[in-house]
Amino acid sequence: MRTLNFAKRNFKEISRDPLSLIFAIILPLFLLFIFQQFDIPNVSYKLENFTPGIVIFGFSFITLFTAMLISKDRTTSLLIRLGVSPMKPMEYILGYMLSIIPIILIQNILFFVLAIILGLSFNINIILAILVSIIIAILFIAIGIIIGSISSEKASSGISSIIIQLVCFTSGMYFPREMLGKFFGKICEYLPFESCLTILKGIMNNQLEDITTRNIVIFGIYTIGVLAISVIVFKKKMTSDNK
Repeated sequence: MRTLNFAKRNFKEISRDPLSLIFAIILPLFLLFIFQQFDIPNVSYKLENFTPGIVIFGFSFITLFTAMLISKDRTTSLLIRLGVSPMKPMEYILGYMLSIIPIILIQNILFFVLAIILGLSFNINIILAILVSIIIAILFIAIGIIIGSISSEKASSGISSIIIQLVCFTSGMYFPREMLGKFFGKICEYLPFESCLTILKGIMNNQLEDITTRNIVIFGIYTIGVLAISVIVFKKKMTSDNK
């Protein structure tokens, strides 16, 4: 109950900045629409491939939202006041995650609705992709928690923009890893964003054979590792801020 109440408070706080919410949803929608108007001779821009890329791109804004929310709470000393409550750090983190999930669902539903309008065939795999995307989004929320815990409100937006750029250029949403050369191709291979896109694309297009063991292992390691680090960093910052 404490976690749910905290999540409700966080959602209300996020909704107080509707302009940022609209931008985070409208920009990916615009990219999805505009790139489908061009006849680009690259499979990455086909609707069935570019739509899951837009979903992952939208998650980079989730990192931004989470980071700014936590850094703002630290700036206003809310976390210092909450530090005397019986809630545990994991309960706080769950509260932040639960408050972000409605935004994730709104994003994904709008992305897929537009894709269907543009010509994507509707099937049960789209619903499965939306459900799996919530799991994938945990990684991006955890990254935002770390950024928000270690940086100020102003700095968190700048650091989060790095994640947005990394998603753009290493996930494969614009061009496949093979086009980047061996060095940058290896960087993409061992960062989690390409694996996130491959998993989501494979599920949405019912091409599970495209999802390799490497994709699952890399996504799993990054998600578990980043989530564990976010709990540790958040707990330490709460302790240090309360001193």
